[in-house]
Amino acid sequence: MSWTRFLLTLLGAGFLTSLTDWFFAGDWIHRRYTYPEIWRKGNEARAIALTSPLPFLTCGVFAAVVAWLNLRSIAAALELAAAVWLIGPLPLILANAAFMKLHRVFVASYATGCLVKLMLVAAISALFLH
Repeated sequence: MSWTRFLLTLLGAGFLTSLTDWFFAGDWIHRRYTYPEIWRKGNEARAIALTSPLPFLTCGVFAAVVAWLNLRSIAAALELAAAVWLIGPLPLILANAAFMKLHRVFVASYATGCLVKLMLVAAISALFLH
């Protein structure tokens, strides 16, 4: 595995998946389909700054796993992405929705965004790492 390709994959996928987070759980959804009493009041700049590196962490670890498993086809990487989504984010989001006051539209959008994020990093990793 070329470290240059890995770094470019990490940066490109991290940037694109940051956009999916904004699209699927960002301002438009946040304003219309959430309950105000759930969210903290005040300036969100600190929270945004603290969570902005997380898509890059997801992409870096996923790309490393794709390289470690030597997945060369997009189909195999997408299957891994679907499996990871079913193992981690989807059950966590649904469990949170069962116990917290979260609007169904927000839950569906957030879960879909996680799947799209994993699918993007899977496709990018399969295309550019090998």
